[in-house]
Amino acid sequence: MDRSGAQAWLDSYVAAWLSYDEDDIKELFAEDVAYRYHPFDDPIVGRKAVVASWLGESESDRASTRDAPGTYSARYTPVAVDGDVVVATGTSSYSERPDGPIVRIYHNCFVMRFDNEGRCREFTEYYMRRP
Repeated sequence: MDRSGAQAWLDSYVAAWLSYDEDDIKELFAEDVAYRYHPFDDPIVGRKAVVASWLGESESDRASTRDAPGTYSARYTPVAVDGDVVVATGTSSYSERPDGPIVRIYHNCFVMRFDNEGRCREFTEYYMRRP
């Protein structure tokens, strides 16, 4: 993985989040991915389980919920790339209604490991809400 590949992956990650398109989400992750929404979580293991979690279709208590269209945005950039490991930082912003004022901003850090095909095989998210 190089810096431009990492940025392309991050841009695809945001696009998949904005669209909630199942195929776009699948393309991001390796078949045996280990995905953590929080660093202290046991991982969600496997592409199918991660896609179900993203889509809010998982019965796991660690599943995500879908954000309402037009109420969120994000921008992430790689800050370190070392072989197959990428660390990225950025922000995600939320409003209560489409085109409404921003009510929450989170500062994010992703620690990721990629396979030879550019798919993420390990993903851990750290985040903090801006006061």
